[in-house]
Amino acid sequence: MAKKFASQGDMTEKKITFDEVGRDLYAFTAEGDPNSGIIIGDESVMIIEAQATPRLANKVIERVRSVTDKPISHVVLTHYHAVRVLGASAYGADQIIMSDTARAMVVERGQEDWDSEFQRFPRLFEGHESIPGLTWPTTTFSDSMTVYLGNRRVDLMQLGRAHTAGDIVIHVPDENVMFTGDIVEDHSACYCGDGHFNDWGDTLDNIAFFDVDAIAPGRGGALIGKDAVARAIESTRDFVDSTYAPAARVAARGGSLKEAWDAVRAACDPKFADYAIYEHCLPFNVARAYDEARGIDTPRIWTAERDIAMWEALQS
Repeated sequence: MAKKFASQGDMTEKKITFDEVGRDLYAFTAEGDPNSGIIIGDESVMIIEAQATPRLANKVIERVRSVTDKPISHVVLTHYHAVRVLGASAYGADQIIMSDTARAMVVERGQEDWDSEFQRFPRLFEGHESIPGLTWPTTTFSDSMTVYLGNRRVDLMQLGRAHTAGDIVIHVPDENVMFTGDIVEDHSACYCGDGHFNDWGDTLDNIAFFDVDAIAPGRGGALIGKDAVARAIESTRDFVDSTYAPAARVAARGGSLKEAWDAVRAACDPKFADYAIYEHCLPFNVARAYDEARGIDTPRIWTAERDIAMWEALQS
């Protein structure tokens, strides 16, 4: 490979922040690395997003233990990606929850996704030898389900396809706070390699309908206050639309993937080049946008081999 993926050279340790986004609700963030969320109930704790390895999960557990000694009873995974799910074993939770669709995607492409992500983002797999295998949920649902942590109600919902086909969000009504996974990002590139561009905007509208007071996004800082929430929803929408439209125009005239890459760079670099993981996401985003514009509804499975072939095509 003539040139490495940008993510392969990103070995800088990120600063962790731990922000309270509502009463007994926290966002664990790390400068554009995958975020986790914490919901403290009357007697136990729910974790949102497990991190990529048990070793990295322990960094989340350390922060949880700084605010509560209640046991961790639930781990909720907003989608199937390896960097979100493979650390789940560290929490010792009785319940691991995904959507039905997300579980089906683990079956279909979980190992391939793990191999692909491990190759292109080695820093996020610190302590990879501690991963016991693919993460499987104990509980799945279609559309919505409610979990009670004592008296605290937590609503898990599928509001539409976006970052993947199996995305869920988590809403805590008593504080009107939402954990969105990678449907919403803040000053971080959206990874769209397994996404659904034409559905993403409607899913953002469905999130906006809740008029929440805070969001813990998939990447980037905690969004506290309605103004911050609205800004991040619209910047996410702009990122997704600005990526898809140029690629779709190239596809419509029968242009090549490399031409789509050049067109997306021309549109997106001036606006988003300083976003976290922008260079890492861009080739995968362009490839998926180009596919979707040519009528491929189900994202093709990324493998370590396909990653390299795509990247070499973009360097030619």
